[in-house]
Amino acid sequence: MTEKKWLSEQKNPYGLLNHLGEKASKRKAQLFACAALRRCDPPLSLREEEILLIVERSADGRATDDEILFAAENANERGSRVGWAPLVEGYWEAVECARVAGEERDEVALCKLVREVFSNPFRPVAFDPSWLTSTVTQLAERIYQERSFDRMPILADALQDAGCNNEDVLNHCRRPGEHVRGCWVVDTILGKA
Repeated sequence: MTEKKWLSEQKNPYGLLNHLGEKASKRKAQLFACAALRRCDPPLSLREEEILLIVERSADGRATDDEILFAAENANERGSRVGWAPLVEGYWEAVECARVAGEERDEVALCKLVREVFSNPFRPVAFDPSWLTSTVTQLAERIYQERSFDRMPILADALQDAGCNNEDVLNHCRRPGEHVRGCWVVDTILGKA
C-alpha cells in the first residue's frame, strides 16, 4: 500500500483496514465498527442502536457492568446484525463488521469512513501543543459528546486562530461529508487513542 493508494482507494475498505493491521487501537476499531454498522440498510433497530451506544461508552471506559451485560445478552439475538463479540474483541472483528455493513452499503463511503477514523498512516500529524487552547479543546469535547459534527468547520476556524496551519487538519475539519465518533482530529485534540 502506498500513500497515494491510501488516499484514493474507493472500492476496497478492507484493504485499507488490513494495511493498518494491529497498529489500530481497540478503541478506534470499536468506534469504526459502530459507525460502519450504522450504515446498514435497512437502518438498525432501536435495540441494535442501543447496543452500539453501549459499545461506544465501553470504548471510552464509561459503560457500566449492567449496560455491558444488557448489550452482551441482546446483541446476538435472532435477526440482529450486531454481534457482541465482534464489537468488543478488537481490530480484526471490526474488519468483519465493516464487511457486514459493506454488504448493505456503498464501499466508497466505507473507504471514507476508514480515513475519517484512522487518518493517514503515511503522514501522521503532530499537533503543536499551542493549538490546544481552551476554546479548541472545549469545542472538540462538545462535538464529541453531543455528536455535533456539523461544528467541525468552526473547530477548523478555532484551530487556525490558535496558529494551526496544517492543511491536513484544516481540510479534514472543513470537508463536506460525514464525521463520526473516532474522528482522528477530534480524538487527537482530546488525547484519545
